[in-house]
Amino acid sequence: MKNTGASNSRRNFIKNTVKGAAGTFAISAIPVSAFPTIVPASVIGKNAPSNRINIGAIGIGRISTTHDLPGVLRYDKSTVMAVCDLDSRRLKQGMDLVDGYYAKKSGKSYTGTKTYENYEDLVANKDIDAVVISTPDHWHVIPAMAAIRAGKDVYMQKPASLTVSEGRMLSNEVHKTGRIFQIGSQQRSMAQFKRACELVRNGRIGKVHTVYVGLPIDNPAECTVEKEMPVPSNLNYDKWLGSTPKIWYTEKRVHPQDGGYGRPGWLRCEQFGAGMITGWGVHHFD
Repeated sequence: MKNTGASNSRRNFIKNTVKGAAGTFAISAIPVSAFPTIVPASVIGKNAPSNRINIGAIGIGRISTTHDLPGVLRYDKSTVMAVCDLDSRRLKQGMDLVDGYYAKKSGKSYTGTKTYENYEDLVANKDIDAVVISTPDHWHVIPAMAAIRAGKDVYMQKPASLTVSEGRMLSNEVHKTGRIFQIGSQQRSMAQFKRACELVRNGRIGKVHTVYVGLPIDNPAECTVEKEMPVPSNLNYDKWLGSTPKIWYTEKRVHPQDGGYGRPGWLRCEQFGAGMITGWGVHHFD
């Protein structure tokens, strides 16, 4: 009964949030036939400064700074226009990363990256064509829904959602609007996995009847080992909790505050995610 109540509370939170977003963001529909190409805003009548794809990054943590942002920055047909995070320290680090990349690339000073604490403000920027969402798992569905309803295409880290019902809401919205949406199951795009699939499907290793997936295990006890700590002034902790049960702040439950990007503690907490099942498991099951 306790879990059901928490699930219902979260579901209501998401429904109410996306209903509010519906009144703010206009739905721009693109035919499903447009998949899987992200197009710049100018193509659908927006005043983009060029034909480049303008990207907004939501969530500036370990995966964003080591994988998602560097990957987008290297793509010559896109520009990272804005970054967003509830931790002002990480927000500045994201801005510095983007500004520094473009400054080095151009050989001159660059300070053009916009910063937002709240994803709502970022997706309201009409010059942004698409968003990359690299937030903690419990903050996946809501910003994705807001971005889609604002006419943005979305690349989002896995998992798509914490619950089946949330995932269905998101899937329905994608199909209804025709927006481009991709989950970060990047292994299916890698040559070695493509080759392995070809071997299996063509019977080169015989008939496969059983597949076992092995995963490491996180220790959930690490979520409760610390006593309550003061919330850092640079972190909007209340909003970070979102739809999850309200609980006191500890650094290990959120992410490191030493300026680095060590593996965050929320990954081990069941109220914020499903651990390695939705971490590495998503890749292997896919």
